[in-house]
Amino acid sequence: MSTVTATGTERAAEPAAPVERLRALHRGGELARSFPAATDLLRRIPIAELDTVARLFGGLDADEVAEHHPATPAVRVDVCANGTAAELIPLLGAHLARSGMSMRAHSAPYTRDHTRVPWSEPPAEDEGPRLRLLLLDAHAVVEELAVPWDVAAVETALGDLLGRIEALAAAQRAAAGSTLVLNTLPLPARLVDQLVDIGSRTRLGIAWREFNTGLLRIAEAEPGTVAVDTAPILAETGPLYDDRLACYARVHLGTEFLSGYAREVAATVRALSGRARKALALDLDGTLWGGVLGEDGPEGIEVAGGSRGVAYQEFQRVLAQLGAQGVLLTVCSRNETEPVERALSDHPEMALRREDFVALAANRRPKPDNVAEIARLLGLGRDAFVFVDDTATEAGAMRDLLPEVGVVHVAGDPALHPRRLLEEAWFRTLETTEEDRTRRERYRGEARREELRQASGSTVDYLRHLGVEVELLRPAPEAVARLAQLTQRTNQFNLTTERLGADEVRDRLAAPDHWVVAVRSRDRFGEHGVVGAVFARREEDRLTVDNMLLSCRVFDRGIETACLRALLVEAREQGCTEVVGRYRPSPRNGRFAALYTDHGFTERNPGGTADGGAGTRVFAHRLTAAQGCGPDALPDHPDHIRLLSPSRG
Repeated sequence: MSTVTATGTERAAEPAAPVERLRALHRGGELARSFPAATDLLRRIPIAELDTVARLFGGLDADEVAEHHPATPAVRVDVCANGTAAELIPLLGAHLARSGMSMRAHSAPYTRDHTRVPWSEPPAEDEGPRLRLLLLDAHAVVEELAVPWDVAAVETALGDLLGRIEALAAAQRAAAGSTLVLNTLPLPARLVDQLVDIGSRTRLGIAWREFNTGLLRIAEAEPGTVAVDTAPILAETGPLYDDRLACYARVHLGTEFLSGYAREVAATVRALSGRARKALALDLDGTLWGGVLGEDGPEGIEVAGGSRGVAYQEFQRVLAQLGAQGVLLTVCSRNETEPVERALSDHPEMALRREDFVALAANRRPKPDNVAEIARLLGLGRDAFVFVDDTATEAGAMRDLLPEVGVVHVAGDPALHPRRLLEEAWFRTLETTEEDRTRRERYRGEARREELRQASGSTVDYLRHLGVEVELLRPAPEAVARLAQLTQRTNQFNLTTERLGADEVRDRLAAPDHWVVAVRSRDRFGEHGVVGAVFARREEDRLTVDNMLLSCRVFDRGIETACLRALLVEAREQGCTEVVGRYRPSPRNGRFAALYTDHGFTERNPGGTADGGAGTRVFAHRLTAAQGCGPDALPDHPDHIRLLSPSRG
């Protein structure tokens, strides 16, 4: 299976080796043992061709994967479908494995009363993402119709179905920790074509679209509920179903459609679990423009003119749209810096300008080295990046040397560049905030901070001249989305990796026994915005810190020390006798395992089993004398930080 392009042969041949190696692992029963290798092989197969190997992952045992690779996150997925959806399980397993996650799947029998679907009840220690998929197709409506039927009967059936879905979404509020996934209903041509008059066909289209709009509004309004809009999937895939399979086996949704649906569900899981990418590292020649800058000069490259210039300009417009929503754009090119700067600044047809990029690496160094250096300068993990290049050797080198970096190979016709970048849904998030929209401006200040760092004689000297200010805020309503996003997207300084939705944050803000603190920071080079949060709760004379988070872009500045000290002081003034902190290890937060002990806390359960679940470590800080022991010493406030008075913001 291949995409028909000017280089279609090359694209079809590229995944042959990965496919054969995956099949060999499957034949040898080694998929679970070799799960990281299988993940890497899946990423080398074009996503449009993933269905060719999906069946290999249908029976993959998540427990066996965990036995060999305990750090691998497992996703629990319940599927309730009104038709036969057995093919979805392996497809979803392959898409999740491509994202580095295993899957525990459960099929729930379909019932007309959606509030009575027997969803699985995972054990308390199961802390991974949990999804409940209600996968519906048009037969959920058709089976309610008596022959002969008219549009009014369809409207009644649609209204009844929407009411049942609304009741399910309302019940989902009580299912903490899980996410309900709905989908809009594709309108089959067979149903429309049974109406012979144009007026009835028009009214049916209106009724069907109003139902789908209503379903999307339910997902927008209800916490813990999301929806997959099937219209874009249908626009990119083949027939909705095969007539024979639909009739004889109740397979109402075809493989291509289900693969697109699985891709959307996997993107939702990444958004829920903080695995969305944050930055693009872009090649230039053949990627951002046509021609070779070193040979053609800034005036001679193809941007809007020439035979294919319009395609490059359109790709730049797509990149600009992503950048406006918080995706960081960077350059990773083998050209020289000066002509790159000139092209981006002076070419009249360029849709992207120098100021749209937060970092520029244009030199002869290996591109994996440049991406690693850009990640360091921006304070991001390498797994936050997607690398885009038109050269197979460069794409291959990045996959081999920095496997955590996402890779998009855009060889061939530039008209296909947008599709190849966007089809992976690399940057999907639950919500875009004002912090996202201003991220580019904040990160541009990193270059000036790096200049100061290099000019300073020591870290102490650098921090003293940086002028760090920290403000602890009682969050205003407009800050809720940002706080939820911090829990969803922060992985390194996220002490318990508890992911919260906006409504869960609001509930904690409204609860009198909960403390929610937002951390805002700025320095001499600009505003960082809300970079951290503390979620705590008062239990008589104890304050328990359920989670503490800090954005990676402000690491190594002592902000966490200033926050912890301020929290301890406030707790003491409010009459607490101790503060308890929790740390739950994850694959990404090990750097901060000693945060509490480094700040005067004592570990209470070295075995990691009490007061917080399996694997959770609990630490305590005495604020008053007890049992002959004095209070624990407060950590010193960092001299270089100016702590502003708590306020609302």
